[in-house]
Amino acid sequence: MTDWIDTHCHLDAAEFDADRAEVHASALNTGVGQIIVPAVDVANFAAVRACCQQHPGCLPAYGIHPLYVMQANYPDVETVRTWLVEEKAVAVGEIGLDYFVANVARARQEHFFAAQLEVARSLDLPVILHSRRAVDHVLKYLRRIRVHGGIAHAFNGSRQQADAFIDMGFKIGFGGAMTFPGSRHIRDLAATLPLEAIVLETDAPDIPPVWLDHGRNSPAELPRIAAVLAELRGLSLDEIANSCQRAARSALRLPASHIESHS
Repeated sequence: MTDWIDTHCHLDAAEFDADRAEVHASALNTGVGQIIVPAVDVANFAAVRACCQQHPGCLPAYGIHPLYVMQANYPDVETVRTWLVEEKAVAVGEIGLDYFVANVARARQEHFFAAQLEVARSLDLPVILHSRRAVDHVLKYLRRIRVHGGIAHAFNGSRQQADAFIDMGFKIGFGGAMTFPGSRHIRDLAATLPLEAIVLETDAPDIPPVWLDHGRNSPAELPRIAAVLAELRGLSLDEIANSCQRAARSALRLPASHIESHS
């Protein structure tokens, strides 16, 4: 069975509290052998750790999401550093900028983003990026604070912006939004970007694919999302699986042993 990697899934979220073990088992049964679980706030670091300890194939990332910076304290950045080191995280994340929500101060977002990029650079870790209506500003900070690549999660920017991320060593994450026929821009990017630069994600429980009709998303949907990418590219599912697995392993520096241990 194909060993898919869901590069972005909030399996620790409250939406999974009633049936997390079943959701994880279903993902494994569909061939999703690795699930990256990014934190959003120091308050959920312990939940991310517990999720990853209890469910084989789940790997943690720790960071402060831009929509959580108003409740963060400046010393929390050092808490991020400590957890990254002590818990052997695969990435710093989910971090970035979100200018869509008006009541989250941009200056505060930018402070925490820059500080966490500095942590990523000092620890030589990749980053998992959140960027909503702020892609150019995210790129500006990445040019100033160079890091070891990572993933531009749930990408919805321009082709020029995608190329800029790729040039800096990032992979581009596509998920449920790509499955909607009306998402022409995202589907065109998924169809035409270099295949080796694409990784797959669910962002579960969020961004459900079209067939869930706005219901709860889950990592078990990843192979079917991959099938949409295969159709857009005119490739076989095996070709998509092999390429996306290589891209995810490269982006997050996952050793082959991680994947093989759950094959």
